[in-house]
Order: sequence, then structure tokens, then C-alpha cells
Amino acid sequence: MGRGVVAPQTPLMLADDLGFTRGDGCFDAVRVVVGETTRVDHLDRHLARFARSSAALDLVAPDAAAWRELIASALAEWAVPGEAVLKLVRTRGAEHSDGGLTELLTITQAPDATAARQGVIASTLNRGFASDAFHAAPWLLGGVKSLSYAVNVAAKREAARRGVDEVIFTSSDGYLLEAPTAGLLVAADDQLWTTPIAGTGVLESVTINVIMDSARADGVRTHHALFRPDDLADTDGAWLVSAIRGVLPVLEVDGRSLPHDSELTRHLARTAGF
Repeated sequence: MGRGVVAPQTPLMLADDLGFTRGDGCFDAVRVVVGETTRVDHLDRHLARFARSSAALDLVAPDAAAWRELIASALAEWAVPGEAVLKLVRTRGAEHSDGGLTELLTITQAPDATAARQGVIASTLNRGFASDAFHAAPWLLGGVKSLSYAVNVAAKREAARRGVDEVIFTSSDGYLLEAPTAGLLVAADDQLWTTPIAGTGVLESVTINVIMDSARADGVRTHHALFRPDDLADTDGAWLVSAIRGVLPVLEVDGRSLPHDSELTRHLARTAGF
């Protein structure tokens, strides 16, 4: 039975919930902008990805109408100006009772991404899988926005240890994949490129898809391709793209400076809604 909007600090999950104990569930995160009006960025696309993640985990399909109703109710209670994060969560539920799935959302203030939107310094980090590993092992849940996030959090800690803003995962055969919480976008030869989804285990980026769709509508060709770190020096620029933080130009990778076109960055950011 749904409970609707509840007060902060209200207990919502049992101690044996499989999302808590095993990371057995999925989530999606959506940017909210509160000003004179409240805007939710690309909600339809995020709900569609949320449904795909649920299907990959063999969870019953989310009730889209119920989620939209809950989102609307929660947004009506949120009046903090500026950027916020709307997080949708589904777990398999409690391990030792038959209460069904746990489904909830939260809204919190977004972290300040002002500096990152001006540019980030990155280091590559071997993820330990070949670039085609997920072709033969779809059960690994590549491309699922899973609650099992310990590896991504460990990668963020590694970035801090290395003194860089971001790490970009590479495959064991040397190709760039994605960042822990952002997709990779590259401009080269007057075209836009991003990492292939099939086989790589990379999460499909809602925001990159928005940018690519707009580019194609403007007559710009778009592609999926694998790049090596050394390839980036000969491009027109690379960006880490996040639904929450926006379009982050990569200024340096592994100590090597990359090309950066500030006007192109502004154009991509506007296209994405930032």
C-alpha cells in the first residue's frame, strides 16, 4: 500500500531489505530545477531507463502512473530554490517476509557543480573487463543502473587519492568506457561520438542521448565508437556528461592536456538543458 509523501527521517525500509543488504535493486536520478516554476529534466527518458533496469533485474514493471503521481506530490512539497536530485529507488524487498517490492523516492539539494562545469582533470582507471566482455556475460547486468554501487564509490575515492577530479574507466584491452557517474562524449571530425552500449557494460546515458538526438536534428552525424586515451589529443574535445552535474569538459587525462572549445561546451550544455 502506498504511503505518499512522508516527513524526513521517517523509517521506510526493513533491516533485511535486499536493496540494503545485497544491493539487489535499481535506481534512477533526475535533475530538478526550482525557480519561478519547477522543471524536471527529461523525466520520460529517465522513467524508461528505470523500467529497463527493472526488467534486467527480473522485477515487475514499475507502475508509471503511480510513480508520476508520487513524483508530482513530492515536487509539490519541495520549494528549495536551485538544483535538486530526484532519486527513484526500487528493491526486491525484505528477504524474510513477503511484502513485495520496496519503492521510494527522495529529493535532495544537488551538489554544487559550478567548478566541474568549467572543466575537470581526469585519470584513467582499469575496470578489469575487456571491452566486449558483456556480450558473453549479459547476466553481469551491464548497463543496469543498479544499487550495487560500491565499485563506483571506490573509484571516486581512488580519484581523490590520485588528486584528480574524475576517473574514466578503461577496459582491460585499453579502451575508454565511462566515468563512475557520467558518460563519455567526444567531438571529432565535426561529429559527435560516444561509447557503444552493446558488449561494453556501459550505462546508456539519458543526457548524452538528448545531445545526440539534437545534433542529428541539426544535421550533425553521431556515432558509437571506442577510443583509446591517446586518441583524445587528436579530437576537438571530450566531456563527461551527467544528468545531475551537466556537461563537464575534460581538460586533462593522465597528465596530458586535451583540446577544449569553450563555445562548443556551452552549446552542448544548453542542448542538455544546463
